[in-house]
Amino acid sequence: MPDIFISPEDVEKEKSEKKNERKTTPSQAKGKSGHKVHIPLWASYGYYPENVKFIDQEPQENVILFLRAHLITNLGWILVGVFMIFAPLLLEKFPLLDFLSLRFQIVAILGWYMITMAYMFEKFLSWFFNVNIITDRRVVDVDFTNLIYREITDANLNKIQDVTVSMGGVFRSIFNFGTILVQTAGEKNFIEFVDIPKPDTVAGILSDLRLEEENRGKGGSKL
Repeated sequence: MPDIFISPEDVEKEKSEKKNERKTTPSQAKGKSGHKVHIPLWASYGYYPENVKFIDQEPQENVILFLRAHLITNLGWILVGVFMIFAPLLLEKFPLLDFLSLRFQIVAILGWYMITMAYMFEKFLSWFFNVNIITDRRVVDVDFTNLIYREITDANLNKIQDVTVSMGGVFRSIFNFGTILVQTAGEKNFIEFVDIPKPDTVAGILSDLRLEEENRGKGGSKL
C-alpha cells in the first residue's frame, strides 16, 4: 500500500540515492572523484596520491595506494632517542666520567650526541623509505636497508594468489594498523606490507583490483 505522506519528489530522490550507492571499483573511483589527492610528505596512507612517483613506473600506470608503516610505530625509537638526548644530564648525579679531564668529558658527550643523532636519523630513514605501492597493474614493495642499498620487489595483479591480514593486539586495534601478507606466483613467494594503516581497507581494495584484473583477462580471452 503506498504511503500518502511521501511526496513524489522524495520518492525520486530516494531512487537516485540508491543508484549512487552502487559499489565502484578502485579504477573507477578516480573518475568519480575527478582528481587525485595531494598527500603530506610524512603520510602513511594515500588513496590516489598525485605526488607519488617511483622507479620503473610505466607511462599509463596509476598509483592507487601509497603506504608506509603507521606513524605511531615510530613512538618506540623516538622515546629511546629522547632518553639518549637527556642521558648526559644524569652525569651530574652519577659522575661516571670524573676520571677524564674536562676536555675529554666534552669530547665524550659530543660523541654520545653524534651517536644519538645517527641512531634517530637511521630509524627515521628506515620508516620514511620503506614503502608499499599498489597500482592498477601491480604491487610494489620497497625495502630500504641503508643509504646505498635498497631492494624493490613487485608482482603483477594477476600473479597474486592470496591476501592475508594480521592485526593482533589491543594497540594495533586502537590505532587500526596491521600487516598484510600478499602471496604471489612470482620469483618471490610473498610481499609483506608491515604495520600499515587500515589493513582491512587495503586488503579490500587489493581484492577488488584482483577481481577487476581477472575480469579484464577473461574479456580479452573471449576476443
